[in-house]
Amino acid sequence: MRITDVGGYALSSPIEPAQTRSFYGGRRRLLKRDVVLVVVETADGEIGFAPAGASSSAMREYFEGDSQATFADLVEDEIADALEGETLAEITDAYDLIDATDLPERVKTEAVSAIDVALYDLKGKRQGAPIHELLCSEYETEPTTEMPMYASAGMYMEPEEYAEQARIIDDLGFFGYKYRPGIGPDGDVETIDRLAEAVTETEVMIDAHTWWKLDDDVYDAATRAEIVEHAGDRGAYWVEEPVAPDDYDGYRDLAGRGVRLAGGESEESPTGLIELAETGAVGFLQGDVRHHRGFTGCAEAIEYCRGRDAEFVPHNFGTWLGLIANAHLVAAAPDVELLEYPVFEDDPALDHPEDPGMYPFDLAFDVIEGTVDVEDGHLTVPDGPGLGVTVDMDVIEEYPPTEGAWTEFIYDD
Repeated sequence: MRITDVGGYALSSPIEPAQTRSFYGGRRRLLKRDVVLVVVETADGEIGFAPAGASSSAMREYFEGDSQATFADLVEDEIADALEGETLAEITDAYDLIDATDLPERVKTEAVSAIDVALYDLKGKRQGAPIHELLCSEYETEPTTEMPMYASAGMYMEPEEYAEQARIIDDLGFFGYKYRPGIGPDGDVETIDRLAEAVTETEVMIDAHTWWKLDDDVYDAATRAEIVEHAGDRGAYWVEEPVAPDDYDGYRDLAGRGVRLAGGESEESPTGLIELAETGAVGFLQGDVRHHRGFTGCAEAIEYCRGRDAEFVPHNFGTWLGLIANAHLVAAAPDVELLEYPVFEDDPALDHPEDPGMYPFDLAFDVIEGTVDVEDGHLTVPDGPGLGVTVDMDVIEEYPPTEGAWTEFIYDD
């Protein structure tokens, strides 16, 4: 296929009024959510889409404050210059062209991730097949088009509020409930206890990234170990990112504390994912087609996990377009079964009298036409060509980009 146009559109979904959440030692302000929509067009008039972000790690964006508009500009300029007018015999031909640019390695990885997804979308549309069928041919597997999901929600609340949110998620039939602790060691332990009593079928996952952003005298190594052990005693399914992403020794120390660990979203490449898995400390490896060189890059990590005591579980904390992209991977990849479903306010796919959403993110839903097929906590992957969804291009006008970070962490003195 000959590429004629590559576009990157920065979009912002405001949180109005801004929300403030208190954690132990500070406050977090939620201002908006940013998205980059990547659009690739061929000489035949076919169009492929992909969701993208500004960095390979959501954590980097949280704490360095970059705007995603920067990445959209790079797509419009350097990436477009590298690809427009080129004829690609294989999807991987695009990687060589991007890798030959002078962009930083992290940006190249982000760009390859988006272009990989968009080109798979184009390939599926050209062949009249959903992406998961293309991937099944590569993996030599049969598709699993209905998959369990865990709900990603809970952010810096009182223990009883976490428990109430988990009860709603349990009612909705999700495999798991993931929440963000960080309200203080005593509060985190109380939350674990309350959640153990609140749910009947749903597993509890703990995303502990706030721990390693606070002073060591709050969540020092001994305190983290005590909480992790308590989580294991109360039947938690996993503890995610309990230490800084590059603290492999910290992962190893906590690995024998009675609960499996999860990590990987902050790794900057598929190689980084595999290096984390090689520690033997993580039971769940969280790659993401949006950040780890697309379907092609994630395949390297998936292959590494096969036959080892590590399960690949895609990270996904964005729009329904990102959800569907990762869902195609789960539908096809061997030994990959579970998908992350971020729960935002007023989610039209969830039917419950109480709203379990974290905060408003209307763009997450509006980026595609219609709704995703969610029932009893399971997602059915679209069977249309390519990604199988129709991107609503009106979002480019309806959600113009705004400057600044989407969230701020303010620490007490």
